[in-house]
Amino acid sequence: MHTIPCMNWRIRGRDLAIGSRSLVMGIINVTPDSFSDGGRFLHTEAAIAHARSLVAQGADILDIGGESTRPGSQPVTLDEELQRVVPVVAALAQATDAILSIDTSKAEVARACLTVGAHIVNDVTGLEGDPRMAEVVRATGAGAILMHMQGTPMTMQIAPTYHDVVAEICQYFTQRLQSLEIAGIGREAIAIDPGIGFGKTREHNIALLANLSRFNALGRPICLGVSRKGFLGKLLDRPLEQRLAGSLAAAAYCLAKGSAQILRVHDVAETRDLVRVWEVLEAQAANS
Repeated sequence: MHTIPCMNWRIRGRDLAIGSRSLVMGIINVTPDSFSDGGRFLHTEAAIAHARSLVAQGADILDIGGESTRPGSQPVTLDEELQRVVPVVAALAQATDAILSIDTSKAEVARACLTVGAHIVNDVTGLEGDPRMAEVVRATGAGAILMHMQGTPMTMQIAPTYHDVVAEICQYFTQRLQSLEIAGIGREAIAIDPGIGFGKTREHNIALLANLSRFNALGRPICLGVSRKGFLGKLLDRPLEQRLAGSLAAAAYCLAKGSAQILRVHDVAETRDLVRVWEVLEAQAANS
């Protein structure tokens, strides 16, 4: 039996207990071009309604993003991203008690969203893409999710190459945690995301999932984003709308190995059911 490591995640002055239960992070793409649901929630009212639905389905965290990071995507301007996400974050801060995460690599977008009620910065560049991002996180006391990505969204899937993908990404996070501590951001504020599908081949993604428990040695919560990803389509020969079972299987495997504390998903209700059944069975096994 593999239990989820217990740890605290410091988010804007409060400690979020990680490990007593796995957290479900619901995805809200306020974009016209995200790979899964681009355009469905581009308008503020639609995004807010979707977010409230995800909370009702059991989302612990809402991850709001205004710039697609799908393979080959083009960056959007600062003004456009601000216009997309700030009204949504502000409204949700008033309408729900869910923890709010802003999915951005722009420091000014992060600052604006933290000002109106966000708690976490989820940065696909590991707080490296914008030289001001680390200071925004430090100054606001925000939680941060560091993701690993080889290249940029525009280039990352052209020819991703690693000698040992698991060891290299572990080393990347070790170095980032050390650098951010020097910059004044304590390890307790940080979660990590190995970046499934971000500058990785299908084989790299499978190797990471199969060995994700090695990242537990870093002592930080692991955010796992496999929902509807392209590697599942290739593995199963399934189109986008038929990847739920594969997404749940990958999440269940990582839960069973004790290597997924935060599940970032499109399908919140189904993932919450998965987590609930797994937790009940784990509790029974522990008491038997």
